[in-house]
Amino acid sequence: MYKIGVIGDRDSVLGFKSVGLDIYPTVEVQDAKKTLRQWAEGEYAIIYITEDLAVQLKKEIDKYKDSKLPAIIPIPNKDGPSGSGLINVKKAVERAVGADILFGGDK
Repeated sequence: MYKIGVIGDRDSVLGFKSVGLDIYPTVEVQDAKKTLRQWAEGEYAIIYITEDLAVQLKKEIDKYKDSKLPAIIPIPNKDGPSGSGLINVKKAVERAVGADILFGGDK
């Protein structure tokens, strides 16, 4: 059975534990990178990661972007969205569709 995990600062991820998700609270990039690798190569189908860590781990996350699993999804931290998550969704849609259908532009 697949699992869902959340990586990020303690205040941002702690609430996810109450709904049964695995959490890894950290602000250290190397710790987050190690956990991301372990989870991605393990039984995790979805890995949420706070946007600030996702930006710092872009190269590591990009290794899995064409894989069926896991889905690595940036989420806002406790301070709110930075906008990087929306940018990633926009780029993914453009790759899949060939045009920017979210904001009306085209390539």
